[in-house]
Formats: sequence, C-alpha cells, structure tokens
Amino acid sequence: MHEHAYGPSETGTVVLDLGGDTGALIVYTGRDLHGREIEISRDDERRVHSAVRERRVRDGSFHSAVYPDLPSGIYTVWWDDHTPAGTISVHGGEIAEFAWPSSGFGAAG
Repeated sequence: MHEHAYGPSETGTVVLDLGGDTGALIVYTGRDLHGREIEISRDDERRVHSAVRERRVRDGSFHSAVYPDLPSGIYTVWWDDHTPAGTISVHGGEIAEFAWPSSGFGAAG
C-alpha cells in the first residue's frame, strides 16, 4: 500500500476509452483514503494500482480510484497485500463501480 499527495482532478480530466472487450472500474471511497493506492487484479495476474483522488464535479466532489482500459473479467479489489476487499465484474464497453467497504473491514480483531 502506497500513499501519495495528489491534487483534485477537475471535471473532464479523466478520459475512459470503452468498447469491445475494454471496460473501466471506479472504486468509490471516503476522503480518509485520499492519496492511498488501491490494488486490483484479474484472476492470478499481476496487480495494478491507482491512487484515490478527489474528483470535482458540477455538484460537489467525491473520492475515488479510477482504472481505465481494463480487459473484461472478474477483478479482486485488495484491502491490503493479503486481504481482498471484494470482487467486481468488468464488462467491455461499460464502467463498473465498487464501493470501498467500511473502515472496520479487514481489521484484526
């Protein structure tokens, strides 16, 4: 897990090329994860990551990590290096959406 200090992205700064077998994924989080890199993987392939950033839109803002240009398939969203937060199906020509679990998920008890 990595953290970075990224500024907000404004409306129209994220472009998604969808179609054929290519889709995208948006992982919605709270602002407490700003700068954290969240990893995803398909099957047992290598993981890819994206940083959580503030996304400013006409009606306000939200925080999310965006994964463009993903081949269709079932993806694991990783809570940490060893714990999955959940899975999501990505379909060509579509944007899949995943809501990050509450902060209590994955905590040692």
